[in-house]
This record gives sequence, structure tokens and C-alpha cells, in this order.
Amino acid sequence: MRVPVYRALGVLALAIGLIGTVLPLLPTTPFLIGAVYFFARSHPEWERRLLTHPKAGPVIRAWIDHQAIPLFAKQAATLPLAISAVGGWFMLAGPWRYLPAACVAVALAWMWTRPST
Repeated sequence: MRVPVYRALGVLALAIGLIGTVLPLLPTTPFLIGAVYFFARSHPEWERRLLTHPKAGPVIRAWIDHQAIPLFAKQAATLPLAISAVGGWFMLAGPWRYLPAACVAVALAWMWTRPST
């Protein structure tokens, strides 16, 4: 029972990750890491293919082995997140305007405290 569920979740995570390669606001790597997790429990060949992929493999492996985020990914994520926080400030009213900035601050603090590769 678990294997088909894990395989379906792996395919779903992989599909969302692939969509994230063309949609700028949808992250790719977290979904690929999720796909590897599910494929490790249901389809070892697909897990191996993701881990040995020339572009995605090193990023996934860095996270699995060291919980590290590539420096270029940190830099690429910082500006869009900051822009989102500023946009939230101008689009929301009252105390809600602080929420996007607080969420972004937590996300950036977490991200920048991870090791870099």
C-alpha cells in the first residue's frame, strides 16, 4: 500500500518541481528533494536518476548530505523575497502589512544560516 502512495507523491513532487523551472515564483529544489525522498521509498531507479542529474543532482545531494544551499540560490532568492515583502507593505492595511516582512525575515534568516556550497 505504501509503495504506490510514495510513488504517486514522488511523481507529483517531481511534476511540481519541473513546473517550477519555468514559473519564477514556484521553487524547484524543495520539490525535487521531496521527490527523491518519496522515490527512495518506492522507485530506486528514479531516485538514482535525480541524484545523478547533471544540474539538479549536486544541489539535491548538497542538501541531503550537508543541509547546504548553494550561494547562487541564496542570492537569487533574496531579491524576490525582499520585493514581495515591500509589495505586501504597500498592498496590505493595518497590522497585516507587517506579516509579509516578518515571514520574509524568518525565511531569509533561516536560509542564510544554512551552510553554502
